[in-house]
Amino acid sequence: MKKRVPVIAGNWKMFKTRDDALSFIYQVNTKVPAKEKVETILFVSPIYLRTLVKRQEDDLRLGAQNMHFAEEGAYTGEVSANQLTNIGTTHILIGHSERRQYFAETDETVNLKIKTAHKHGLIPTVCVGESLEIREAGKTNEVVKVQIVKAFDGISKEDALKTIVAYEPIWAIGTGRTATPQDANDTIKSIRADLAELYGQKVADQIRILYGGSVNPKNIKDLLAESDIDGALVGGASLDPQSYLQLVEAANNK
Repeated sequence: MKKRVPVIAGNWKMFKTRDDALSFIYQVNTKVPAKEKVETILFVSPIYLRTLVKRQEDDLRLGAQNMHFAEEGAYTGEVSANQLTNIGTTHILIGHSERRQYFAETDETVNLKIKTAHKHGLIPTVCVGESLEIREAGKTNEVVKVQIVKAFDGISKEDALKTIVAYEPIWAIGTGRTATPQDANDTIKSIRADLAELYGQKVADQIRILYGGSVNPKNIKDLLAESDIDGALVGGASLDPQSYLQLVEAANNK
């Protein structure tokens, strides 16, 4: 089996001014590894995407944090896939727990957005994860499986191979708490088994599955040492360029 290329994706959320964003790009642009070794992605505010795309080097990828599934229309405040690709965006983050919690994102809209992303050649990173109550009830794998099955409903094998999955336990996002590397790996193994049921083991073994939830330079190596964790979707630790580069370096040595 071909080795899965690790991914370090930073999610800037609603942080950084234009000057902050430019400063960051200039500090990391030439320091990230070749994309064949580590895929480095930054999910940034849409108002800075064009500015950053114009300044990105070949080995850094830029993505939006959200988009609408419709081609166009009367959706005030939304962004379409065509608008994103038109300015050079290549990646899209779909279904983050904050989108689900605060903006009524559902498994159904996640699925529609994945389909739209692939139609326009955007590479989606789709987020799944459970609440603390579900974790404590021992229903993590059951709940996450439902999210995976609904997210990939009607997605072809070819498009599934282009999709990145991010497992983010909701209780670990921005809290300083993190699943143990073994717990995270066990859940990601379960996700891979879910994907194998949908597409077969050969395809499932090629899909990159990331862990997200208070990932930082101190715990990244232990997480990446696990068999099925292919990288990380990182929030706070991706806001500082040196911190981000430490995460990338850990992936480069995976």
